[in-house]
Amino acid sequence: MSLPEPLRRRLGSFSRTVFTDSHRTGPRYPGDRADNEILSSLPLQMSLYFNVYFFPLWWLSTVAMLHLKYPVLSDYYKFILVTVMILASLIEVIRLYLGFMGNLQEKVPELAGFWLLSLLLQLPIILFLLFNEGLQIQPLERAVHIVFALFLTFQVIAAFVALKRMVNKLATHFHLNEFDQLEEHPV
Repeated sequence: MSLPEPLRRRLGSFSRTVFTDSHRTGPRYPGDRADNEILSSLPLQMSLYFNVYFFPLWWLSTVAMLHLKYPVLSDYYKFILVTVMILASLIEVIRLYLGFMGNLQEKVPELAGFWLLSLLLQLPIILFLLFNEGLQIQPLERAVHIVFALFLTFQVIAAFVALKRMVNKLATHFHLNEFDQLEEHPV
């Protein structure tokens, strides 16, 4: 199962504009071969792997703390917390799936989607849960939110580096293919 084609094209075009290094057009070293280089990021993959096991712990502890402090919260914070928990859970499942698919299969659109979900949605949600004192944050909550925020920060940085490498490889491959086609069929 992969992303729909229009979404893949849009994420691919976004990735090419953001992550392409215009100063570099070929392999860094003359001996590098762009065809068989593995670009999956091991640190990102390890972080995703541990995040998969940490997420249920985070979810259970956050739901338990929400259950304990629910009666003393104001009505709007009750609504906000329940909504944030549902959104964070859905986003996290989608985000981890895209991260695994994008990194292991070296698919730029999926990894770009993972990066965008991490940076634009999940990280602000966790920072809101971590720093909003109106939520009456308990020590257990603070601890699991800090660990989750560290996971997210590391994953955003590692995904950016992996995306940059993947997009540069694809751009190099594209330019080499065009050059080969130009040699075969001169204008």
